[in-house]
Amino acid sequence: MTDEPDLKQDSITTVREFFAALALGAPEEAIDLLHPDVVWKNTSLPDVRGAGRAGGVLRGLRREWLGFGADMHHIAADGDIVLTDRTDYLRFGPVRIGFWVTGTFELHEGRIILWHDHFSWENFLGGTAVGLWRAAMARGNQRG
Repeated sequence: MTDEPDLKQDSITTVREFFAALALGAPEEAIDLLHPDVVWKNTSLPDVRGAGRAGGVLRGLRREWLGFGADMHHIAADGDIVLTDRTDYLRFGPVRIGFWVTGTFELHEGRIILWHDHFSWENFLGGTAVGLWRAAMARGNQRG
């Protein structure tokens, strides 16, 4: 037995806490888990560099008409590297868009220094169509 901390569990816990804070609309708690030099990458979108800029984007999710959530399907770690397989949800008013995402997180000194998400634009557009359809049907049911 060693007295070394379980980095695998600590890394997974950090990533889970990050997503929980975002889902609760508590961006400051999520931002506290980011390293000052974080790089946030998304498929085909510009990189967001630094906790200040990433924090600005995350704070922007804290609006009544906008929301974020995620269902974590799988999460695994090897030391400070965490891999996620999840469904992310973006809400724009009554429209909720669900789409598949895989993420790679690298932690440094217990904080997220790399957040690299991969998603399919085709899947995102399909989720948008489903979200629009559901919102329209819900609105129609309210009238009828």
